[in-house]
Formats: sequence, C-alpha cells, structure tokens
Amino acid sequence: MNLTDAESLCAALIEQMRPHVTPDTALVGIHTGGVWLAERLHRALGLSVPPGAIDVSWYRDDYGSKGLPGKARKTEIPFHVEGANIIIVDDVLYTGRTTRAAINELFDFGRPARVDLAVLVDRGGRELPIAPRYCACTLPTPLPPSQRLELECGADGKLSLRQIDA
Repeated sequence: MNLTDAESLCAALIEQMRPHVTPDTALVGIHTGGVWLAERLHRALGLSVPPGAIDVSWYRDDYGSKGLPGKARKTEIPFHVEGANIIIVDDVLYTGRTTRAAINELFDFGRPARVDLAVLVDRGGRELPIAPRYCACTLPTPLPPSQRLELECGADGKLSLRQIDA
C-alpha cells in the first residue's frame, strides 16, 4: 500500500472498523490529524454519536520540558463518556505517549465501558505498551526519530500524508 495515499489508507481503515462498530460507538479524534480522520470515519460509518475532539497538550508527560504548543486547542466531548464504547482516533502512532495522554484526559470525563485505538499508520518506535485495534498500515521498519509523518487536510477535504525530516 502506498504510504502517501492517505485516502486509500482511510478507506482501508473504514473497512476494518465497519464490522465492529455500532451506531452508538463514539469516536474521539486527537488534534489535529485525528480529528479530521474521526470526522471522516464518523460520516462513512454512519455513527449516531457526534465525534469528539481531544487536545492532549496539558496531559503529555513531556509538558514540563517542551511547554505548551503554540496552537493548543479545545477538548470537546459532546457525549456522555460514562459507560460508552469509545474509539480514540489518531493519524500516526509512534511512541504511544500521545495515546496515553488522551486516555488520561478521557477518563477525566468519566469511565468508558471500552476504549480502543484506530490509526492510519503505525510507524513503530513504541515506548509504551499501546497498540491499535484498527490500523490501515504498519510500517515494516520503524522510521528513525529524525523523521515524522504528518497528515494534512486540503481545502477540498482530501487527506494526504507527508514525510518530514526534522
């Protein structure tokens, strides 16, 4: 599968998830790429619970050393978390620290019945025991820490992935 073809990856992710979700499954996208992806999944899967958005800036374990990013966004969870089946959605899974922060923040809103993870790409390099239940592409060889994958959303709503040398 072509890693840069985010639209095909999104279609593959939708087909993976379709047999397992119900209309009352809730999606929570991690800002920013995960929010775009969660909105797309929500429409394609015909879910009735509106998707949420989460900004993990205040929950990251490296907040003290990195500080708050310049574009902190609002967390919005438009449904009751208590007892809900929730899928956290992110574009790229790397160390697992962002996912851990999202789980911590999500539990501030209540105790879900179940929490799963859906990602477009698992780039390898995990530092925590976190794995996605749904993943469109797992890289056979982890990317070096000096490289990033970034999801972009065009004005037309089309998703694309870009590999960046840091």
